[in-house]
Amino acid sequence: MTTAADTTAPDAAGSSPAEPTGARRGRPGYDQAGILAVAVAAFIEHGYDATSMGVLAERLGVSKSAIYHHFDSKEQMLDRALSEALDGLEGVLATDAATSGSASDRLAAVLRGAVLVLVDKLPYVTLLLRVRGNTDIERRALARRRAFDRAVTQLVVDAGAEGSLRSDIDARVAERLLFGMINSIVEWYRPEGPEDAERLADDVLAVAFDGLRR
Repeated sequence: MTTAADTTAPDAAGSSPAEPTGARRGRPGYDQAGILAVAVAAFIEHGYDATSMGVLAERLGVSKSAIYHHFDSKEQMLDRALSEALDGLEGVLATDAATSGSASDRLAAVLRGAVLVLVDKLPYVTLLLRVRGNTDIERRALARRRAFDRAVTQLVVDAGAEGSLRSDIDARVAERLLFGMINSIVEWYRPEGPEDAERLADDVLAVAFDGLRR
């Protein structure tokens, strides 16, 4: 979306207002994705409410108008960041592996997919896990997250009904324990460590299903 900053002043790189805005390049070294990544890191470090556009501009080394060249507001950044995480998780539910086969196999596919999304979008999932519903954007994100949780809980129910998982553990409790384990990854996992995403997913499934399978 074109803002007033696009039409009234050069950006931080000195681009002319007459240049096409489709490229949305701003200061060299920071495209829209780069700015969002820095913003997410600041939101995690300082908290969303405590992170002003001025703080972001200082952290990026650009003017606030250069940021507005890419984003209309801080709220838009938050919305985009939370959608990065949620789109990935919701996409897992739509994969072939998550929609065909036994309920146990579909549950395993969703858990594996969730781990892979978490590793691939680690900062964005970390931010998602820290929102508390203080704004409309956060409340919408939490509603989407609850819908995802309900879908996983239903898979646990279905797997118990088909006899492939223990039926003496409440499905909602099992879902919370499973994702409590997966979500804890954001606190300790380091991409540069010795275990890649696929191996991490294997380990999560081994721990989860060795405790649930008959």
